[in-house]
Amino acid sequence: MTASPPSEPHPRGGWYVEDFKAGAVHRHRLRRTVTQMDNMLFSNLTLNPQPLHIDAHFCATETEWGRPLMNSLFTLGLMIGIAVNDLSVGTTIANLGMTDVHFPAPLFEGDTVRCETEIVETRPSASRPDAGIVTFFHRAYNQDDVLVAECRRHAFMKRRPVP
Repeated sequence: MTASPPSEPHPRGGWYVEDFKAGAVHRHRLRRTVTQMDNMLFSNLTLNPQPLHIDAHFCATETEWGRPLMNSLFTLGLMIGIAVNDLSVGTTIANLGMTDVHFPAPLFEGDTVRCETEIVETRPSASRPDAGIVTFFHRAYNQDDVLVAECRRHAFMKRRPVP
């Protein structure tokens, strides 16, 4: 976030609904270089046989890229995972949905991903006084600051416990 919240985080490190302010942008500390193994494992674990991700010869001879693309769902998961580490460990009750998912540029093996999250909106839950909804807008960039993924995520989050 552009400024630190005025209160203590959850013991696991996540922030509560009240700690998020619309418009704040958090630049995440973790970065990750993605590898061929990441691509192969993720694609095979999810039973995705797309040669665009797992077949270097196919990519070299039959695609405009000339090399394997990182699986876009891996990219999405990595982007959100990096954000969770800084923002919501221990305070997320559930993800409610993801919208506006885009991959405007390819991510390749060997690229290094950095992420940032904008807080779009927060509101109390209409059905649970101990919870609220936070809307995050996540963005992932490669090492050249090219936007490679973005997503709006709605999360059901804990409100700060009343002492």
